[in-house]
Amino acid sequence: MTTEVGNMENQATDTPSRAGVTDAAAFAVHESHVLDRQLEAVFMIADEPQGLVHLATAVGRPITEVAQSVARLVADFDGVTAPDGTSTVRRGFELREVAGGWRIYVRATHDELVTDFVLTQNPSRLSQAALETLAVIAYKQPISRGQVASIRAVSVDSVVRTLLGRGLITEAFTDSETGAITYATTDLLLTQLGINSLAELPHLSPLLDGGTDGFEDLL
Repeated sequence: MTTEVGNMENQATDTPSRAGVTDAAAFAVHESHVLDRQLEAVFMIADEPQGLVHLATAVGRPITEVAQSVARLVADFDGVTAPDGTSTVRRGFELREVAGGWRIYVRATHDELVTDFVLTQNPSRLSQAALETLAVIAYKQPISRGQVASIRAVSVDSVVRTLLGRGLITEAFTDSETGAITYATTDLLLTQLGINSLAELPHLSPLLDGGTDGFEDLL
């Protein structure tokens, strides 16, 4: 009788402990899912590769957790089968490590399709903001997105994405000191303008009304 009572007491003591472990595990899984979705949202709007330190600062989580989350997203987008046997559909985009950071790119197998869509199936006119940004890049290339924003005094994130999507500009190289991606125009722009080289672009001075104040560095 004494033994049975003791066993019942031990079971009563163990139950809260086991429940606590289960709750902690469930909370950890929930936090992992939350972090994955946060990073996914950041990657969807990022114009440049994002380093782990920058990402960890943005979401307020340890670098190790962010690195684990990035690995989960890579596997998720790639449709890799997890140890528990579950897997996702291989996406048309991938999370790729470039220049010391991570960024979402169209999967290489769909490059031709996307290029055709952008250039022939979606021929809408460029906005005034896009045209102005394209002009700055054309005259100042290679130039970073931050430098373009400084010249135009407005954010150019979405505009640069549009120009990249249209194939009018391309990523020239990554600055070794700042890590910023610099942009340059493509041959497609020359074709659209009907010129053979950038040297044929008109000089800005005759086009400016009232002098060149504020535009000296663009000439």
